[in-house]
This record gives sequence, structure tokens and C-alpha cells, in this order.
Amino acid sequence: MNNTSTDSGSAALSDPGALLRSAGFAFVPGNAFRPLLGMRGQDNDWETFAASWNGMPRDTYMADGGRYRFRRHATLSALPGSRTPRQEAHQPHYQSLDYNTLNGGVARWFEPIPTEILSGPTFQRIFGTCCELFGALRPEAAWHIEAHQFRIQATTEEAGQPTPEGVHRDGVDYVLVMMVRRENIASGTTTIHSTDGTLLDSFTLTEPLDAALVDDHRCLHGVTPVVPLDNGRPAYRDVLVVTFRAR
Repeated sequence: MNNTSTDSGSAALSDPGALLRSAGFAFVPGNAFRPLLGMRGQDNDWETFAASWNGMPRDTYMADGGRYRFRRHATLSALPGSRTPRQEAHQPHYQSLDYNTLNGGVARWFEPIPTEILSGPTFQRIFGTCCELFGALRPEAAWHIEAHQFRIQATTEEAGQPTPEGVHRDGVDYVLVMMVRRENIASGTTTIHSTDGTLLDSFTLTEPLDAALVDDHRCLHGVTPVVPLDNGRPAYRDVLVVTFRAR
């Protein structure tokens, strides 16, 4: 199972929302996600957006002692039918131990994503598209939205764990995982599972804007560890995760 699957690939290209509704997940390659976002030529701030993953602080809440994860976080909200989320006051990220057995059960404060990045064209198009896709499935929902910038670093001493908690649910309604940049790494394969743990599909986000959409009630997801290809160069995986939970 991989991102060349004819069934999931063709359906995602034509209508990722329909595939999300029917299967509970969708892989959307970047060349299909870009037009959904309405990104054209130089009318976006992609380079500024992608560069904002540089210089993030290390995640100090890692109960496994890992030093491989760097992150920022933001909280937003959206009214039913809106494509323009409102940025909320900075607040902690919280997951119960039911959803995150490694790092859950504690309010985790991360450095905020800069307002100028959140308000930029790229972020706004991503939020708007998610509001449209997920809102079509829950038209009445007012959303609590959380955005997470992750950099997972791989070294010769320590593999990078994109999902150190293992195959999991996030405790929300819908999840977007979108590739921003892969640098000098191997693996990092996304796996999708039914709620009983059965593997449903797997694919690797490799190109900018490659995305996975997940119905968190119907599917679990995980990502395999990443390792350096060339031990002499920096190796990392930059992704944006956006979660939607009906308030």
C-alpha cells in the first residue's frame, strides 16, 4: 500500500472530501492540493511560510527523553460556514492520556506561531480549505482549531520519531497533516489504521503540499521513524498539522 494506489489516488485527485467521507481518510498529492488551495505562481508567501520552521525551540515535554522534536503551536476558531478562522489568545495544548500515553495528561505550552505567519496567504488558504472540506462534513460545527509546526530531526545518534506516541488518535474530529519540507531523510511513512488497529493504507509525504486528511473518529494514524541519508548533512522532516474539533 502506498501513495501510488489507483483507488485512493484517483479519488483524492478528483474529490478528497468525498474520499474522506467514504473511507475516513485521503492522501492528496501536492499537485492536487495546490489548486484546492488556490495557490498560483507568486501570489503566495510559500518561501516565508516554509522558512518559519527554522529556529523553532525544542519540545521539552518529551517523556521518552528524545531531543529530536521542535515545534510551535497556535489556537484558532471558526464559525459554521466561515473560511476565515479567528486567532485566539495563546493557550496550552492538552491531550488526555487516553489519546497520548507518552506525553498526555499535562498542559503543554509551546512557543506561539508568529501572527504574521498565521495571517499570511499560505496559512490562510490552508485554513480556508480545511474549513471548506471539514465544514462540508459537519455544516453546523463551530470549530476549535489547533495548528502545530513540527520539525523532526534525525541524527546518527537518534532517529527522528514523527509520532513517538505510536499509532494513535488525536482526540479531535478531523486532522490535516501537510508536508512542508523533507531534507536528507529516509522513511517517514504515514500509516492509516481502522479503530481495531488493522492497517488500511500507507503512503509517504515527500513533496511540499503532499497532505493526509483523517477522520479522527474512524481512523488511527502513525508515521515511521526518519533516519539520515547522508550523516554529514542536517536531516529533518517539517510538517504542518492542523486539527479541527467541533465546539
